[in-house]
Amino acid sequence: MKNFVEELRWRGMIQDIMPGTEEKLMEGPQAAYVGIDPTADSLHIGHLVSVMILKHFQRCGHKPYALVGGATGMIGDPSMKSAERNLLDEETLNHNVECIKAQLSRFLDFDSTAPNKAELVNNYEWMKDYTFINFIRDIGKHITVNYMMAKDSVKKRLSRDSSEGMSFTEFSYQLMQGYDFYWLWKNKGCVLQLGGSDQWGNITTGTELIRRMDGGEAFALTCPLIRKADGTKFGKTEKGNIWLDAERTSPYEFYQFWLNVADNDAESYIRIFTMLDRETIESLIARHRENPGARELQKVLAREVTVMCHGQEAYDKALEASQMLFGGNSEALRRLDERTFLAVFADVPSFDVPRSELPCNVLDFLAVKTAILPSKGEARKMVQNGGVSVNKDKVAGIEREIGPDDIVNGHYILVQRGKKNYFIVNII
Repeated sequence: MKNFVEELRWRGMIQDIMPGTEEKLMEGPQAAYVGIDPTADSLHIGHLVSVMILKHFQRCGHKPYALVGGATGMIGDPSMKSAERNLLDEETLNHNVECIKAQLSRFLDFDSTAPNKAELVNNYEWMKDYTFINFIRDIGKHITVNYMMAKDSVKKRLSRDSSEGMSFTEFSYQLMQGYDFYWLWKNKGCVLQLGGSDQWGNITTGTELIRRMDGGEAFALTCPLIRKADGTKFGKTEKGNIWLDAERTSPYEFYQFWLNVADNDAESYIRIFTMLDRETIESLIARHRENPGARELQKVLAREVTVMCHGQEAYDKALEASQMLFGGNSEALRRLDERTFLAVFADVPSFDVPRSELPCNVLDFLAVKTAILPSKGEARKMVQNGGVSVNKDKVAGIEREIGPDDIVNGHYILVQRGKKNYFIVNII
């Protein structure tokens, strides 16, 4: 067996760890879980740290459980939140659970016959028939209000303006999560809960509940909350979250996020978000420090995470699309789907041309139908000097006509003036 704790330690993935955890895991295969609230029908890269920890856990010979909180998701975790979440209905939650399970299967082995194959559990299954009276009688009596009030997640919310405060619904979340740990400890043999550092209070409530109810022993390990080198929140862009669902965040946009991370961030992310071994990572970092301009570290990071999350084919297409601004050809351009095409050329100027005005001569297209060039004379010179391309094909002469066959994705014609100036013509 590999030493799971040591693996996380060199990767910088441990924030807090309960005494005895490492020793317990070295006794032999153990079971542990990570909880995920299904507040959306996709995970985002903020979830990836916990998912990667489960992946390492399984690779080290242990059995991972992914707990999707169908019950706790109806309440919302107050940890690190400034306001109460909107409550989701059962139908929406069930849909979200199914989508998340499909995504987790990319990272964890759920289907093999191995004794440590992953399992997905939903706390709605053991909470749906638990009456309120029975829960507060059987479980609530073991944890005092004083104990719950001492948790940072509670204190921070209660210290805010009283008009915000914390509802009893949210206050009860800690006890429900603690019961999840107890249930999994008792019924699935889970001796360890894993999660982000903001979950430490909730996780240790579970270990305390196990101790008080059955005199049992359980453990806790959390990973740091990931921040960018400049202190801003990881995983957010101007457009919002970076999702694992290709319909929410395209593989091209996903690839670009990782490709464009800062140098300091790349050094930590390569450890956290890839399965590359220590020797490979340290070699990459050393080469990167010698020649940061080559951005080798970011390229490897973007490749590894994109392949892991979306597959080799999606990575190949994202790589081809990312090279479009600096090369590419008409065949590659036409292979881009509309969303990726628009993402690649998101910041270039655009013009509208009615479909009824095609076909037309290239000089009219450049200087009359659009203002890509200021005059037909300038357009003539540029074309004759080989400085104009349409859809990545150089315009050979001034007699060239622009017609329906030039339209890409049913709506667009890409024009390049010189080496760096791109324009999108929207055919309306």
